[in-house]
Amino acid sequence: MIQPDQLSDPTVRAFVTAVNAGDRAAFDALPAPGATMSDDGSDRDVDDWTDREIFSSRGHRSVTQEADGGRSLVVDYRNDTWGEMRTAWRFTVADGRVSRFETGRA
Repeated sequence: MIQPDQLSDPTVRAFVTAVNAGDRAAFDALPAPGATMSDDGSDRDVDDWTDREIFSSRGHRSVTQEADGGRSLVVDYRNDTWGEMRTAWRFTVADGRVSRFETGRA
């Protein structure tokens, strides 16, 4: 397990930390204007998806692997809706903000 404070990319580190703390305000500061995301290859609305899959369902990440300078993660992700599953996360970061993230089963 990789502790969030040990993740290589500072923006991804802040993303994981905000999710695990249930800190919506800290999380909302991370996406760039117009940020996009996909779940299992389908584009989703970032605000709707993060509310449903992270914040209202108490999402939590346990990072097991990182690559690409910390912008690609394998995570044991759990929430109250789906339980626990191994997922892959890929982040596009520019100027300290997330412009896109993609997730899906690992």
